[in-house]
Amino acid sequence: MYVPFESLPDTARVWVYQAERKLSSDEVNTISSWLASFTDQWAAHNQPLKASFTIRDEHFIVLAVDEQYNEASGCSIDTSARTMQMISEKTGIDFFTRTNVAFWINNTVQLIRVSELSRKRDEGFWDAHSLIYNTAVVTVGDLKTNWLVRASESWLKRYLKTQNV
Repeated sequence: MYVPFESLPDTARVWVYQAERKLSSDEVNTISSWLASFTDQWAAHNQPLKASFTIRDEHFIVLAVDEQYNEASGCSIDTSARTMQMISEKTGIDFFTRTNVAFWINNTVQLIRVSELSRKRDEGFWDAHSLIYNTAVVTVGDLKTNWLVRASESWLKRYLKTQNV
């Protein structure tokens, strides 16, 4: 059953899907319609899931389930992944690539390919203090507190020169 995202507890489980590019307002509206329908019917072992979604910064789809109500099962998680694949196919937008890192730079989302991280760092595009989106968050609480993290506090620290940390 769909519930407003803001009503979910901090313990609710989340899955983040990052778009390969910025979503247009029409795409956001279309995807929101599909996800509202999906989350309203999402179930695990014929038990309704208290579920929701949000689209953040025109790049990120966050699906969420309040597992205090009913737990998501492997099959129900697979169903959500298939729904995202359907959305990807219908829109032509890849939500499954892991080759881009999303930075928050100059009040906008900037995507950098992993293969270009070192060069972009050397060019001064990003540094230890740059904010990146932590798409590995697992709960709504994490989303609230660890959604944007400094590069030096993330897996990107391995790309930083010692003097920059």
